[in-house]
Amino acid sequence: MKRMTNKLLAKLFCLSFLAVFFLQGCSEEDSPNNGKPMISYIRVTDPGSSDSLIVSASQGALIAIIGENLGSARQIWFNDQRASLTPTYLTNESILVSVPSDIPEHISNTLKIYFAGGDSLLHDFVVDISEPAIQNMNCEYVLDGEVATIRGNYFYAPLTVTFAGGKEAEIVDVEDKLLKVRVPEGAQPGQITVRSNFGETKSDFWFRDNRNIFLSSDPFTGWWNQSYVVSDPQAGDPIAINGNYIRVKQMISGWQWNEVAGGPPDAMGDISKNIPDEAILNPEKYNFKFEVNTMKPYAANVIKFTVGLTDFNNDQYLWNPPYDTKGEWQTVVIPFEEMAAAYKDSGFEMKVDPNGYYTRVLFHGPGDLDCDMSFDNFRIVPKVIED
Repeated sequence: MKRMTNKLLAKLFCLSFLAVFFLQGCSEEDSPNNGKPMISYIRVTDPGSSDSLIVSASQGALIAIIGENLGSARQIWFNDQRASLTPTYLTNESILVSVPSDIPEHISNTLKIYFAGGDSLLHDFVVDISEPAIQNMNCEYVLDGEVATIRGNYFYAPLTVTFAGGKEAEIVDVEDKLLKVRVPEGAQPGQITVRSNFGETKSDFWFRDNRNIFLSSDPFTGWWNQSYVVSDPQAGDPIAINGNYIRVKQMISGWQWNEVAGGPPDAMGDISKNIPDEAILNPEKYNFKFEVNTMKPYAANVIKFTVGLTDFNNDQYLWNPPYDTKGEWQTVVIPFEEMAAAYKDSGFEMKVDPNGYYTRVLFHGPGDLDCDMSFDNFRIVPKVIED
């Protein structure tokens, strides 16, 4: 009986050994790509576009790398920039990863994955380096020789900045999303162009924008406060950026009615016709802009605007404090559709009038204001410049 048991155990041991050997062989044979990492394709991560395969992506884009045996990935590099791996986005079949935003010094147009076992994997993939993006300028009116500040993104050196008229600017400073340049002598009104090794972009705004100015002091027209017009700045006055400008320097009591400038079309003259018909019909395509300089903070009261209406509206668009430029000229940008909505809410709708439009800049609101504010270049201009 004992010998029978030993024989049985010996047979069972042999069977067990054969079973383990057989299963190991089957496992290696059935494992995809013999257990080696592989990339099948790369796609976007939007579930609705999961069949959209890609061979390139822009900086910062989230992509899905699909393949086999990817779970032991430890590093991913795009060109010479290392991406950040998140363990929860890592499985044997896929890796979700964001393309690095930093600019590569060496462009190989490949991604490389390093794995825990020492394997590595190369795959052709192009990172689309963004051309410069231009959002706005701190002030769209800057004198020749002075420094202009451009806000945007992807300001990758080397850069060139060209003003209308073909004049190239001196680059003063480049920071994250901020570009400072010295305005060249002879710069003209128009778009600016920023160029890098990865493309060029023209601004959707004009430098020294002289389009569609409907309220100006060159010359003064209207009903109110010609005495506010500064035509010969003295020491202590803001510099002139485009001829004459308006300066309000006085105490303004709460709810005091103080008209700064404006009037009906017959008092304003032809300048009142400068608002484009399309802006009245499609205000969402336009911006209301002007330059302001606060020698003292705009910290109380309210400024009310009448723009593009066929009558005065005492419940006009309200431009509320606070605002402080600290003695520098800045460009204020207000989407024109916001003004149109405010007028509509108070019972006024804009409509095209070939005879021109009523205009008013009015202080009228709560709080006493020790005012020292200057204004210039009130205009309605397109948000986007179409080629």
